Amino acid sequence: MSPSQETFVLEARGIGRTFRQGSRTIDVLRDIDLKLEPGTSLAIVGASGAGKSTLLHILGGLDRPDAGEVLIEGQSLWSLPEAARGAMRNRTLGFVYQFHHLLPEFTALENVAMPLLIRGVSPSDAAARAGELLDRVGLGQRVTHKPGELSGGERQRAAVARALVGNPRVVLGDEPTGNLDERTADHVYGLLLELNRELGTSLLLVTHDTRLAARMDRTLELHLGRVRTPD
Repeated sequence: MSPSQETFVLEARGIGRTFRQGSRTIDVLRDIDLKLEPGTSLAIVGASGAGKSTLLHILGGLDRPDAGEVLIEGQSLWSLPEAARGAMRNRTLGFVYQFHHLLPEFTALENVAMPLLIRGVSPSDAAARAGELLDRVGLGQRVTHKPGELSGGERQRAAVARALVGNPRVVLGDEPTGNLDERTADHVYGLLLELNRELGTSLLLVTHDTRLAARMDRTLELHLGRVRTPD
């Protein structure tokens, strides 16, 4: 029996995205289908400029496709009004980028608590949950430090905690270790996979690093605008 769409926490159907460059039309993404099951991990690899970040932004509701649809737990993301789409992103998705995007004027605790505060959680409850996650990623003694007082690896671990603080169904990562040295990258990647297993949060990462991608449950390659199973 084929699974119903509700089996998948994230699904893309026929995604297409075209950009104009002068008089040229470039099909960056062409008829892309993919499915992500609960609690699983998926890597999408490809050369620089292949469209990996564009695809991730579409899957996360940050960029609108020219064709196709994205479904989160069976709900068509781009059919929602902007406010409802933003609320769904906050409730079901977490994001980790190559650069941490922590707010420099806030402490690690305040940065991690931010998604919950936006959701309307009380400051005390948001701070308690943020503290738990920071402790879980090894930053329990650094909660009052601002990003400028943290190392690159510590900032990225704080970004991982922020992505997970709202108990999202899916964490989307855009080259989340691309700005780190190999040893620190291995540690952060291992942390993401460990939390994926422990919390049951699905994980979808785009990366150019096939060595790290091999640690995921599945890998797809983005090539000439389409996804395929790597050779």
